[in-house]
Amino acid sequence: MVRIIEGGMYTDERGVVAFVNGFNFKDIKRFYVVYNHNKGYFRGWHGHKHEEKYIYVVSGSARIGVVNIETNEMHSFLLEARTPKIIYVPPGHANGFLSLTDDTKVIFFSNMTLEESQADITRFPPDTWCMQDKA
Repeated sequence: MVRIIEGGMYTDERGVVAFVNGFNFKDIKRFYVVYNHNKGYFRGWHGHKHEEKYIYVVSGSARIGVVNIETNEMHSFLLEARTPKIIYVPPGHANGFLSLTDDTKVIFFSNMTLEESQADITRFPPDTWCMQDKA
């Protein structure tokens, strides 16, 4: 089931600490950072039958789309660096994101190695699900 792992921020005279303490790295094998050249650009869709992903916006903001590949049920989330949270993308789902600010940077955490993920990936055309209208 797609779910949100809430986080928070702590601010004092030294600066800010952003955190998602409920996120467990136990099964994570890799992570990568994605950023688009311009805001308003949609990047997606790709899905996996077995891979699990976690999505965190470290800078800026993005509209995240998660779709059940079998039922076409879509979930849409606004993630902003100033309101830390992580979206869990279960197996059998596709995901994509729309950059809402020029400085948007998104971190993806995966439970599979790159080789395992590449053997499990299915790519879909960007207009397969209507993410652009959800901005």
